[in-house]
Amino acid sequence: MTSRAPARSDGVEQRRAPVMRDVARLAGVSHQTVSRVLNGHASVSDAARERVELAIAQLGYRRNVSARALITKRTMTLGVISVSAQQYGPASTLFGISQAARRAGYFLSVAVLDTMDRTSMREAIDHLMAAAVDGVVVIAPVAAAVEAVATVPSTVPLVMVEARDGEQSVAGIDQVGGARTATRHLLDLGHRTVVHVRGPLDWFEADARARGWLAELTAARAPVPEILVGDWSARSGYQAGRRILEQPDVTAVFVANDQMALGVLRAFDEAGRSVPGDISVVGFDDLPESELFHPPLTTIRQDFAEVGRRCIAEIVARIEGTTPPSGGLIIPELVVRDSTAPLA
Repeated sequence: MTSRAPARSDGVEQRRAPVMRDVARLAGVSHQTVSRVLNGHASVSDAARERVELAIAQLGYRRNVSARALITKRTMTLGVISVSAQQYGPASTLFGISQAARRAGYFLSVAVLDTMDRTSMREAIDHLMAAAVDGVVVIAPVAAAVEAVATVPSTVPLVMVEARDGEQSVAGIDQVGGARTATRHLLDLGHRTVVHVRGPLDWFEADARARGWLAELTAARAPVPEILVGDWSARSGYQAGRRILEQPDVTAVFVANDQMALGVLRAFDEAGRSVPGDISVVGFDDLPESELFHPPLTTIRQDFAEVGRRCIAEIVARIEGTTPPSGGLIIPELVVRDSTAPLA
């Protein structure tokens, strides 16, 4: 005798909601593999992850969050504190984390701060903890964030994205390596040295990119020019570009992000300096618009989707008391376009 799904009062048979084992059966994997995919673990092959995600979509599987919360005492919500979403890097990182959290069955409660002082950071953390989030992710690579995080009880699962070397960062891009790659690209094109336009003095990423630039020049025994400081904006890049124009012997510039590089290109164009005929320019980030700059910008591409995936895998492991997936810094990619050329 076979069991049937219960009938509704109108006589129409009601199908039961799919469960995790249904997903595993359709995908041809184990129950544990489905769980790992839902929790964002790295120890799943791309092929298995794709089959599980397809099975989830086909079955319309949804986690029973309320039932799980009663058992686990968790809200399935993560708190995220981010620096201003106007910056491409933090905004893209937040999007990557959001996508990975959704796949892992978590909702996000997001606090976006315009000021990165210690008081604002601490208030945001306290607010999220009062909302009973299961863990906190901080996308604020500045000193004030680290100081505020240091006061959070160790019982709170917390990770930082792009913290200082040796601190709580778990999903960082190899900023130093990316900067070295950008600088090496210009030196390999025959340029005697490379001028650097860096980001704000209190940003760890800006520090790391400046260190990478200096390390590559030092390794090549190239002259080390004075650093110009911007604030990540195109306008500050434009101002830096005007200052570079006062040095007629400059033939290569590495700019710490693409937005500032856009300003540098504008300053050079106004002055009639050809890029790359007179000066080669490399940026960092690979904005979606960078290939449409005039000329299309050579830059360093960061994999923000991978940052989000690793970050969620780490915070979920800390919440569940399991071993975090092994990682390491994510290697950025040099994208060569028309803004760089061999020294004439």
